[in-house]
Amino acid sequence: MKRLQGKRVLVTQADTYMGPATVEIFPEFGAEIITDISDLTDPDRAQALINESGDIDILVVNLAAPPSLGVPAAELDDTIWQGMFDIMVHPLHRLCRAVLPQMMARKKGKIIVFGSATGLKAMQGLSAYSAARHAQVGYVRTAGMEAAAHNVQINLIAQNFVENPVYFPPAFTDTPAFKELLKDVPAGRLATAREDILFAVFLASDESDFFVGQAIPFSGGWAQ
Repeated sequence: MKRLQGKRVLVTQADTYMGPATVEIFPEFGAEIITDISDLTDPDRAQALINESGDIDILVVNLAAPPSLGVPAAELDDTIWQGMFDIMVHPLHRLCRAVLPQMMARKKGKIIVFGSATGLKAMQGLSAYSAARHAQVGYVRTAGMEAAAHNVQINLIAQNFVENPVYFPPAFTDTPAFKELLKDVPAGRLATAREDILFAVFLASDESDFFVGQAIPFSGGWAQ
């Protein structure tokens, strides 16, 4: 039997960042995919989405935004700061709050968050983005501990240097600046999107039941 056979998987921001690769690859393992591309900054949308989707075995929380790269904290305005939390932090809590009761009642469920290694390791010029990613890590660690008693696992992939047209477009990866940046990655390359999604498949499977509230680096050694 395939690892995710018969599992109903809800994927947020399904049309961007890690969404398209998740939607493409998860069905190879038997998953039934429910896609969402709605505006999750609306405070009421997360609960409505779960209500509409019915029973969810696996929630893939794909929440991302372009980083305000190169803007020092001393120059960062409230709009950028608030926007990062509106997109990546508040919807995370609302989605978990909406889906956890049904998972806990069944004593079974998985929540996988596509986070960032910048939530584990600092980078200059990313104070708003990094703060939001750190908040995701803190939330997953705490909520994951709470959910574990109900046989529900919440974990986060703390990724960086993964092929993605938003974060690593060819116009950037072909530059000397990117090649210089890559020197800090022991693996010496970008991960493919498929490598990333296969790790998510493992976290979505029954094989990962002993992973609880983890923020797991997936960055070619850039973050430990």
